Amino acid sequence: MSDYSQLDKYVEPDLEKQTLIKELHPPLMLKIKEFQMMDVKLNYEQAQDDFCLEAPAVKSIKICPKCNKRFDAIENFCPDCLVTLKYPHEVDDIKCIEINSNIEFRGSGESSNILTEENIELICNFDFTIDDFNDIVHSIKAQGFKNLDNAIKDNSIDLDSLDILDKVLLFAKSFVTVEYKSYGEDLGYFQFNRICVDDRQRKSLQITTLIHELSHFLLKEFLVHTVCKILDVSKNKHVESVIIYILSNSSFNCLIDEYAAHSVEGRFTIFGYQDYSSFTAIQKDLDPEHVDIAKTIGNTFAIYIKNLLEGFLDWDLRDEIKTQFLKDTIESPNYGQLKYENCNKLSDEGFIKAIWLILSEGFQNCNIEVVKRYMEEF
Repeated sequence: MSDYSQLDKYVEPDLEKQTLIKELHPPLMLKIKEFQMMDVKLNYEQAQDDFCLEAPAVKSIKICPKCNKRFDAIENFCPDCLVTLKYPHEVDDIKCIEINSNIEFRGSGESSNILTEENIELICNFDFTIDDFNDIVHSIKAQGFKNLDNAIKDNSIDLDSLDILDKVLLFAKSFVTVEYKSYGEDLGYFQFNRICVDDRQRKSLQITTLIHELSHFLLKEFLVHTVCKILDVSKNKHVESVIIYILSNSSFNCLIDEYAAHSVEGRFTIFGYQDYSSFTAIQKDLDPEHVDIAKTIGNTFAIYIKNLLEGFLDWDLRDEIKTQFLKDTIESPNYGQLKYENCNKLSDEGFIKAIWLILSEGFQNCNIEVVKRYMEEF
């Protein structure tokens, strides 16, 4: 493994995360404890008042399925489109809606084999800056939000009428395919551009599972687009297969990926219910020194992912997630998991060096036969 210790000089405090933990920890602990001592069935409405999370009353409306204009419920037809209006609940189930979730990168080349000596040399030379990375994040975000907007229009969706799970599901499906499973002990997983969620679990856990697995997808996309930018090729399954190999066939890279996903998930989970279980299972295979820098790299990726997600999951929707947690949760909060929180991040220069180390080492050690098998899975 490359010497990642050289990144130590680029480590700096993640002040935003430190402030968030200091400000939220004492009052929220008390609020959760008070809430769990209540009889939920009898006192939930009062608990909502305590948290200031009560949803505003929604006016009864109908929607034109063609132009998406809203009308009072007493109306029956759209005068412009001459079609029958629909109530929001008549819109198709979000789980069943198919969304074009393509996230593309257009280069001048269409190479089907990127593991050439010339390309490996380009990756190792790494002509890539933090401005290039920020452009990539912006492009991925813009494409996802365009897909979301088109899905809302094409399916006449009244976003305000959806519950929080459906809102998060709709957002996730704007970036990646979402499927469901009803067996096995995993809450969910991400594999080959598909998120799979177990819908037997509570709504709040489905929400955090979607956020966690979407984070895996976005980190993978960041690296795919980085490679496409350096090699000037369009995104294709060969590039994606190489990145999946790099992320999954190294314990160090797995730890970065897993910590980033846990950190993002934890940002949208009510305080005291963070879960780092899959991270702790991987870290046992690494030296503590490597674990610390992997957490710092993962936290830096997480900052970019969180900023992207917060374009949709604003304060109002985060309050809805909290409310859903309080409806679902019967366990006491476990603050022990917070010991895994990392409050360090890399400077811009250090982050670019970390990406260079991940990709250059990964390209040089890539197993072509495994990559071919991955390509067959797409």
